[in-house]
This record gives sequence, structure tokens and C-alpha cells, in this order.
Amino acid sequence: MSVYDCTQAETRDEGVAAAATALSRGRLVVLPTDTVYGIGASAFDPDAVAALLAAKGRGRQSPPPVLVPAPATVAGLAVDVPAAVTTLVETFWPGPLTIICRAQPTLAWDLGDTGGTVALRMPDDEVALALLTRTGPLAVSSANRHGRPAATTVLEAATALGDSVDVYLDGGPSRGGVASTIVDATGPTLRIVRAGALGLAELAAVVPGIVGPDGEVGDAGTPDAKDGAASP
Repeated sequence: MSVYDCTQAETRDEGVAAAATALSRGRLVVLPTDTVYGIGASAFDPDAVAALLAAKGRGRQSPPPVLVPAPATVAGLAVDVPAAVTTLVETFWPGPLTIICRAQPTLAWDLGDTGGTVALRMPDDEVALALLTRTGPLAVSSANRHGRPAATTVLEAATALGDSVDVYLDGGPSRGGVASTIVDATGPTLRIVRAGALGLAELAAVVPGIVGPDGEVGDAGTPDAKDGAASP
């Protein structure tokens, strides 16, 4: 287990390189994001994804989201993407918005029992994006054991996950601390399935008619609703 101080430019590059190497070998890494710390694996390595779920104490019924380095990556990972999703991505990425899309059926990956979908997000964090630029899409879930609070520091992540992770990237305390908002774009209407850092009003101002987690249809006058559910 190695820990790299990524708050300094001279050690950040070394840490990102070490993390990229570990991921290419099927190992796990912990990385900072703009919400909470995440535990990551190569999205295209089924054994590594299985190891990620085991480290968290979760099963295949809880597939991890996928972090991407750029909005353009969506076109290669998802199909039948509504125009409203493009609008949301252009407005809120990089940022705390995860979007569930229909997965590209030709991709050779196994994230778990996804039902043919994939949850995508581009984080607004310099360290995370530097790593993603080197590795491509990563399966990333919150850096904690299942049922425990999400880690907002690398120490909390290391305490929870220990030697199951090869490389820890320390980006300092999480700037956000609140999980991303998750929007399901696989149905006829966009629906928020988990409230988070972005509220209903913020999303509805860009995509009118989006449905909140309680069934409320959002418009510009809808009050925001946030909670602290834990996942990057």
C-alpha cells in the first residue's frame, strides 16, 4: 500500500503515474473527487471490478458508476442518449451529476447486474481527471465499506479499506462532501433517483420537466432538495 501527496504538483504526477500502473495491473486505487473519495478499478477488467465490490462488501447487485475524462466519452459508452442529457452534461460536467444511460451493448465489460445500463460522471477534480486522462473510464464507488459513511479524507479511506487498495492518492479533504445527484435517463422522462449536490431546481432550470425523487415535476421555482447519500 502506497500513499501519495497529490496536493503538491511534484508528488501529484508521481502518484497519478503509480495509480495508472496499478490500475493497468488489475489493482485498486483510492482517488479524490469533487464529492467524496472513491475506490477505483479499470472499468474493462471484470476481476478488478469484482475486487472493488469485495473491498466494499457489496455484491453484483450494486454495480459501480463509471467516471469518465471528458463528455465526448459518453458517445462510446452509451446508446440512445436523449438530447436533454447532452444539455445537462454541457451545463454540469465536470461536476456532481451522475447520469444513468443505456450501455453500449458491444462493450466488453462486466460491472455487475446493471440491467443493460451504466451510470456515468465526469468529476470536477484535477487529480481525478489527470488519472482518468491516462487510464480512460474507471469504475469508481465511494471509498468506504458498505453501510458506512463515505470517506472525505484519504485517512478515512485507508482506515476503511486498508491493504485491499494498492495506491492511495491524497488530494486533501473533499471539497464537496455531498454525493453526486443521480439522474435516470433510460425512461421516457428524466428522473432524479438520488438527491445530492445538485438540487431539483438547478436541474429543472436547464431541463424543464425533470422529475424529482418524490415524483415532483421540476421547474425554475422548485425548491432544492439535497441529501448526503454516499457515492462519488
